[in-house]
Amino acid sequence: MKLDHEQGRYIILGSIDGILAVLGVVIGTSHVVDDPSIIINAALGGAVALALTNGIGSYLAESAVEYGNLAELEKPLLRSLGSTTIERDTKKKIWNDSITHGGSSFIGSLVPIMPFVLFDSFSLEIAIILSISVLAILGIYSGKIAKQSLIKHAVRMVGLGILIVLAVTSLGLQ
Repeated sequence: MKLDHEQGRYIILGSIDGILAVLGVVIGTSHVVDDPSIIINAALGGAVALALTNGIGSYLAESAVEYGNLAELEKPLLRSLGSTTIERDTKKKIWNDSITHGGSSFIGSLVPIMPFVLFDSFSLEIAIILSISVLAILGIYSGKIAKQSLIKHAVRMVGLGILIVLAVTSLGLQ
């Protein structure tokens, strides 16, 4: 199955949200406690909450926009498009986009969590490096979708990741 640009958009948005929000939770929590199980539990709580809010938020926003578009199509026809193929396609698009956004948020959230599951030492450092690396890959994907410089998009994503890491660590959570 080939992903369309809408799904690509939600993969990028959700993944960035998941990686960076949960990386913030991981950094903040790891500066307060040394117990990996507490860090993992806090991060998983953030991951689930983020995935649900992004998925539900996308559903609500997409429903408003897509049903507004459907209403615009109905005006010149002077009839409802309810129970038509157009409405069924609209519902399918709304669900696909919502699941893609929420699912990508959750999968992205796992990136900064995995080092705490897999490694006994340097977990935070590995989580930061792994997260920045995955952001670079997302940047390349973003550049591919935009048909622009892959390097430029990758550098922007990495810069965003570094900015977030610096912001979170400089908030005095150490």
